[in-house]
Amino acid sequence: MSAPKPFDIPKMMVWSAYERVKANKGAAGVDDQSIADFEVDLKGNLYKLWNRMASGSYFPPPVKAVELAKKDGSGTRTLGVPTVADRIAQTVVARYLEPRVEPVFHPDSYGYRPGRSALDAVGVCRERCWKRDWVLDLDIRAFFDTVPWELILKAVARHTDERWVLLYVQRWLQAPLQVADGTLVERVRGTPQGSAVSPVLANLFMHYAFDGWMQREFPHIPFERYVDDVVVHCATKRQARLVQDAITGRLAGLGLEVHPTKTRIVYCKDDDRRGSHEHESFDFLGYTFRPRLSKSKHGKHFVNFSPAVSRPAKQAMGKAIRSWHLPRRSDKTLDDLAAMFNPIIRGWINYYGRFYRSGLYPLLRHINWGLVRWAMRKFKGLRGHKHRAQRWLVGVARRQPDLFAHWRLVRPDGWAMGAR
Repeated sequence: MSAPKPFDIPKMMVWSAYERVKANKGAAGVDDQSIADFEVDLKGNLYKLWNRMASGSYFPPPVKAVELAKKDGSGTRTLGVPTVADRIAQTVVARYLEPRVEPVFHPDSYGYRPGRSALDAVGVCRERCWKRDWVLDLDIRAFFDTVPWELILKAVARHTDERWVLLYVQRWLQAPLQVADGTLVERVRGTPQGSAVSPVLANLFMHYAFDGWMQREFPHIPFERYVDDVVVHCATKRQARLVQDAITGRLAGLGLEVHPTKTRIVYCKDDDRRGSHEHESFDFLGYTFRPRLSKSKHGKHFVNFSPAVSRPAKQAMGKAIRSWHLPRRSDKTLDDLAAMFNPIIRGWINYYGRFYRSGLYPLLRHINWGLVRWAMRKFKGLRGHKHRAQRWLVGVARRQPDLFAHWRLVRPDGWAMGAR
């Protein structure tokens, strides 16, 4: 008989983790092994991973560093891409920790939690902006790059005494980054964005660093937090300054820095709050909150402090639409184009169209004009005739109004069909 393993990790935990990783897809890591490659010898690879984890001999490989441009154009952020096997191992630990830490998390923590979403956070934020005059828009500088390891491990240790969980969390924190030229970059703090275990570790750290502290020090001041993205609601400007100073000191004591220029106090201006302030808008989870003209159910227009799709989000979607090169796809049918791009368009509408949907209409019209140009290149009779091509597309939309996901909101003739 073989000797028992030092760590009791059920094989089904590894199998279940593999199924989640497969469902989430994802790119290859430093070994260039895709999920399909991993599945060539699936049973052997999973057994090898389980055996190493259960024996304590699993050491994670370096994490592939991928530089991505920030949506606001302020620079780049580093995404860490683990190997497929490492993502499975991380998911084993994440799925072990999640049910143990979930019950203690604050109700206003929304990031990567079951039954909660970014749209939930935006909706709650909107309602609180109506009730309170001031917002503290909090930005933590390079949170994922600077979060201290010892405090993460201390937080994990409060919720489990399983040595293998602490062991592998520590090894993942210490795993180096491999940049494009193959150079290994050693790290002394931080947890790479993109790893399967980072969200639960970040939430756990912020629960003790921020959520629980706010509950003790400012129990009557509400906030919404999505990992490191935080909005705090205050009754007065003086209170907002007091809270900002207190949070700055709290996070500094934990080795984190509140960004001095991106953290702002914002006035929630509307018809009933007609003062003025240096900052009267802020961005949160892809939405810009600012005064907007709205229409009541009785048809009366008024100024409301509300969210709509942000400029950086619109720029990112516009860039994606341009990358489709719709006019050049004359080898495709209209049905082909709908099948190719409807899932993306539908996702945009479902997320960015939840609040103040009309903010999306110019972008959706841009898709329609791309289809008009496609028709001009596809059909000889429409070449050089933009208005004739538009009328042709309008006819298609009348016969097949559900062909493209956005036609229920913005028709090819430019008319908007949806409500705010």
